[in-house]
Amino acid sequence: MDFDQPPVVRVVVDEPPPRGEWPMTVPAVAQLVREGLDLPKGVTFLVGENGSGKSTIVEAVATAYGLSPEGGSAQGHHSTRPTESSLGRGLRLQRGIGAARWGFFLRAETMHGWYTYSEQTGGGPRYHEMSHGESFLEVLRTRFDSPGFYCLDEPEAALSFSSSLGLVAALHRIAEDGGQVLCATHSPVIAALPDATILEVGDWGYRRTTWEELELVQHWRRYLDAPGRYLRHVLD
Repeated sequence: MDFDQPPVVRVVVDEPPPRGEWPMTVPAVAQLVREGLDLPKGVTFLVGENGSGKSTIVEAVATAYGLSPEGGSAQGHHSTRPTESSLGRGLRLQRGIGAARWGFFLRAETMHGWYTYSEQTGGGPRYHEMSHGESFLEVLRTRFDSPGFYCLDEPEAALSFSSSLGLVAALHRIAEDGGQVLCATHSPVIAALPDATILEVGDWGYRRTTWEELELVQHWRRYLDAPGRYLRHVLD
């Protein structure tokens, strides 16, 4: 029996949302319902366009793990306005034997509410007195400090280029320490983490790929090489 397993080995859907209704209309969610998803050790990135389903899947997995859907750990749930899909209630996670149980969900769009909740209930860092990026980095420093299960939804939203490299270093450290990460991102900087698993999400569902083959990376390379080739189509 393998006792060296990550916190989550596999994701399956026992009770899918109603057919024909969101989020079942999203190809990646429909594929998850049909096939499930194996999660390897280390870091897994979901990369795709807005509306492709990557954040919906990360949110659902975080919820099924017991994490607060608006961000945070399993020890403290807060809610400003429930918006999560029903997908998380129908997921079943195959947990790794002997794996750590600690987890944290960093969700960019709701972190302001979590900062308030954290300050009101536990003291600690005064996140609201920091810049947006500094507060994210402080969360990484204080909450991403043990080999648990970490879900991140578009963490690059608050980060500069150099701070994004800091996040890459933090994710690498978590993986080296035996932790596991599931991250939805638009950032080619973050997705370049060596040895990460990359799933490209789109109209096809989700498929494993490499950093070099990502449409995101190819577009950024062409844009930075000659911005005018893109801008003439959006500025005319």
